[in-house]
Amino acid sequence: MKKTLTFLIGLTLSQAVFAENLIQVYEQAKETNPDLRSSLAEKEKAYSAISGSRASLLPQVGLNASYGVTHGRRDISGQKNKSGNLYQVTVSQSIFNFSSWKALDITKKQASIADIAYQYQGQTLILNTSVAYFNVLKALDALSFIDAQKKAIGRQLEQTRQQHQVGLVAITDVQNAQANYDLTVAQQVNALNELNNSIENLRQVSGRFYSSLATIDTKTFKTETPTQIGVLLKQSEASNLNLLTMKLNQDIAREQIKLAQSGYMPTASLDASTNLNKSERYGSYSSNGAIGSHHSKSYSGNNYVGVSVNMPIFSGGATMSQVEQAQHNFVSFSEKLESTNRSVINQVRSSYNNIASSISSIKAYQQAVVSAESSLEATSSGYQVGTRTIVDVLNATTQLYSSKRNLSDAKYNYLTSLLQLKYAVGTLTADDLVYLNNMLGKELSTLVTIK
Repeated sequence: MKKTLTFLIGLTLSQAVFAENLIQVYEQAKETNPDLRSSLAEKEKAYSAISGSRASLLPQVGLNASYGVTHGRRDISGQKNKSGNLYQVTVSQSIFNFSSWKALDITKKQASIADIAYQYQGQTLILNTSVAYFNVLKALDALSFIDAQKKAIGRQLEQTRQQHQVGLVAITDVQNAQANYDLTVAQQVNALNELNNSIENLRQVSGRFYSSLATIDTKTFKTETPTQIGVLLKQSEASNLNLLTMKLNQDIAREQIKLAQSGYMPTASLDASTNLNKSERYGSYSSNGAIGSHHSKSYSGNNYVGVSVNMPIFSGGATMSQVEQAQHNFVSFSEKLESTNRSVINQVRSSYNNIASSISSIKAYQQAVVSAESSLEATSSGYQVGTRTIVDVLNATTQLYSSKRNLSDAKYNYLTSLLQLKYAVGTLTADDLVYLNNMLGKELSTLVTIK
């Protein structure tokens, strides 16, 4: 899969010479996104915890050494001081400890949840990068349409002023044209602000500012109807990451009941030890007027092998309380699983409906643009011969560029809905970006100013 993706990305990039496209932006976001890197660290931490949980089931070996000196009164043998060294090695192996096994199972499932969380963060990054990228393109299109609308209305305003100066139109026509022009200027300011905010949102995802981005190529853009909704819903049951996480949480809650019940069970272990004790006795004494010294060493030690069994009888009701808490916790996660399942179904159906709606909207707005162009042409001709007013021309102009903006929005909504559907099903991968990236064409600057 990785080799295929690398080849497809290389093929895509070799066909385009533009500075930044969707694949390039995603790769940069993947390298620097802090949320993804944090999720990776949490995943590695969770898998490291498995070794710690398994440790209680493996042999425990210890080495103990001690040294002591005892000062005391002279005894009948003339002993004055005593010192001792102790060396001991102990080995313990668990034979039966149900709670340790259950704790290990829970730790493994928690590691699986962390793994899924990392995959989920990866899918979220793909979606967020794409949405932020397309929002910038959408804002660029909106600004360009408003700019074209302002220029068209500006030409109409200038023409109306000239006609008013020679007495062909009333001052109200000039005022109407001026009002529409001023309104378009205000819309242009808002559109520029929307563009700047979209660029900042993309910067937050990828950590970079982009002075130019590849835009949609209308020649390669196409729509496709997704798989039947029933197939998608069935697929989401097995691949939606949120749903998989909640299923694992429910399994962990079930295991925690067994873990709490292990408080009623005995534990057994095999224990072995060996030790060596070294003692020294030394001092001075006098006997029959002669002074002498005494120094002796002695060694002792023993070996031990045995089995120890611990059977809990009564713990003041603590075990019973822990079992009840675990049972309630299982019920809670079971209900959360059902809630998540309903949410996933809603997300899949909503995204599917959004795709169908976007496809229909694209077709409708394509026809609306054609009709608006014809309407503007006819209205402008009628204004020239006096059958239509300047208000009609201005309305037709506004309608044309509004239809173009709506068509642009419908295209980007379609692309976003495609990603959201795969995200809801749980099958979104970087390969999907290659498909979308092939719809991109010429480079467009994001450094736009109002003129």
